[in-house]
Amino acid sequence: MPKVKITFLGTGTSQGVPMLLSEEEVNLSKCKKDSRLRSSVLLTWNNKNVLIDCGPDFRYQMLRAKVKSLEAILFSHEHSDHIAGLDDIRPYCYKQGSLNIYAQKRVMDSLEKRYDYIFAKENRYPGAAHIVENILLDKPFHINEKEIIPINILHGDLDVLGYRVGTVAYLTDVKIIEAVEKEKLKNLSVLVISALRIAPHPTHLNLKEALSLIKELRPKRAYLTHISHRLGFHKEVSKQLPENVFLAYDGLEITED
Repeated sequence: MPKVKITFLGTGTSQGVPMLLSEEEVNLSKCKKDSRLRSSVLLTWNNKNVLIDCGPDFRYQMLRAKVKSLEAILFSHEHSDHIAGLDDIRPYCYKQGSLNIYAQKRVMDSLEKRYDYIFAKENRYPGAAHIVENILLDKPFHINEKEIIPINILHGDLDVLGYRVGTVAYLTDVKIIEAVEKEKLKNLSVLVISALRIAPHPTHLNLKEALSLIKELRPKRAYLTHISHRLGFHKEVSKQLPENVFLAYDGLEITED
């Protein structure tokens, strides 16, 4: 089976880095690796591209990464930093005819409420994107001959989906993973997981918690994402990480083992 390529389109938290109006030192950094768009990754196999989350920076991310086609979008949850770019899928729909989107019913309902003109069944606005809805249940599904396994995680009290594709797993906005879901994360070559900041947070893993979970799950490699400016400078934080753990940055490309 072809290996999965992962392109980090954005690695920042909900407000991105630099954050508006903040004079904290990371926001003033001249290092490109300290500048972070809202979190999203592109997974590629069989020359097909699958996006996880479609946030407000989607248009620029696609231009920057020169993404010419898009097979599907997998949504983790309904917060704005993960869905607010949906209207900008229109050029892909014009080129391809339609675009498959995958989400829990609650998340799909939220998308329909926000983008009613996209989901309209009658009297559709002629320029609206044409999407094909796929409601996710607690079971694997397939895209381009690859099995996709949804991973149920908690973002505070909110149910969020991570995804496993082959030996790659992507988990964003994590706070708690129950034991039964951890069983789905065994024998990973690559784990991408959020690590918001140094200080504890009520709905996100901080760096210490993320490293503890990585140690427990034992992937070959782990990459930290969904990072705020309060995690610190990329160069300095990277020096403190275990040898198999890396701080992701926008534009980073990796491939599963």
